[in-house]
Amino acid sequence: DAAAASFAAQQGAVLAGRREDPTSPWSLSPAALARIPAGTRLVLPSPNGATLSAAVADSGAAPVAGCLRNAAAVGTVLAADLAAGRSVVVIAAGERWPDPDGREHRGPLRPAVEDLLGAGAIIARTVEAGALPRARLSPEARAALAAFRAAEPELHDELRASVSGRELLALGWDDDVASAAQLDADAVVPVLRDGAFTALGG
Repeated sequence: DAAAASFAAQQGAVLAGRREDPTSPWSLSPAALARIPAGTRLVLPSPNGATLSAAVADSGAAPVAGCLRNAAAVGTVLAADLAAGRSVVVIAAGERWPDPDGREHRGPLRPAVEDLLGAGAIIARTVEAGALPRARLSPEARAALAAFRAAEPELHDELRASVSGRELLALGWDDDVASAAQLDADAVVPVLRDGAFTALGG
């Protein structure tokens, strides 16, 4: 809403918009964001990921943004946190159905297999990096891990067949699905500090 534009202006940042909006240079599209100039300050509003990140930060924790693309990098950091005696929570942000006008995904929660698989990938890489015993995982974490292991051999195809994947394909945005499916392609670990995600150690 208008608060996002105001926040972006206060931060000296660019506000991301919808991919189909020709007046907005950036959007939630991972394929498009791969071309963003280094150092660009970007406000990426979303009803799930951004909202959850802000809520976690308000609790005093330091949210880390993880996905399929940086699962190994995030898993290494989380394994180190666990080895130091800290607790780790992996949250699959989820998805919503469109509201009645069909323009915004602000309706009821819906299954989001892509986020379940992302969470499972991060858990898998955390286990691999720190030899985390299965017994220390919650049943929910074990379920996400099992889902990822089952989908990993055909990850791109699984994402394309999901509800979100089919929506993107219908819009001609298979490049977004292909980009999101690039497992462990990125080494950046974004951490939310002082209201902005910045690279860990950067």
